Amino acid sequence: MKVIHSSIFRAVCAIIVGVLLIQYREQTVTWITIAIGVLFFLSGVISLASYWAAKRNAEKMQGQILSDSNGKPIMGMMPKFPLVSVGSLILGLLLALMPQVFIAWLMFILAFILILGALTQFVNLASAAKMGRVGILFWLFPSALLLLGLLAIIKPSAIASAPLFIIGWGMLIYGVVELLNAFKISNNKRIWLKNQQQQKQDSKEIYVDVEEVKNEE
Repeated sequence: MKVIHSSIFRAVCAIIVGVLLIQYREQTVTWITIAIGVLFFLSGVISLASYWAAKRNAEKMQGQILSDSNGKPIMGMMPKFPLVSVGSLILGLLLALMPQVFIAWLMFILAFILILGALTQFVNLASAAKMGRVGILFWLFPSALLLLGLLAIIKPSAIASAPLFIIGWGMLIYGVVELLNAFKISNNKRIWLKNQQQQKQDSKEIYVDVEEVKNEE
């Protein structure tokens, strides 16, 4: 649940950043840069806190790992260190404390963050697919965001007419998609856990029936 809260917070931050870029990109670029820095910093802090919480939970399980029907581990594994969150935290500090230095590079920085965000969504969707069905639409949005981020970095002239406006819409869409993914992952996990519990209950009932038959014989 804490991981879901982290995803929701990250999504809200992305939506706020997107709205700021769309509405006020030219009037107050410095303040936008500072605000974006603060949001990235908070997002990194929340994600790191979620990582430590998940790590402690894995340690409490003492090596017990829950797997899906194919034997792929889902719960109980030690979480991977969130490098993206560390980058978000450091970038947030730099943007907030030295906005003038980064204003000229703001589009490229945001495009890079958009790429990292899209890749993170792919990883999260792959995890969700282990626990249940994930529709093709969930894969299309991060693909489009990844292409937009790459286009902004490789060929910025393609969006030169309004770079921050386009990136702003990309951040806004990323935030909305992140929210949808968070609820999808949570729903898949809930259904998977319910099925696992039902399978265990059915196994116990079968075992009891077999024992009763043996006793009757």
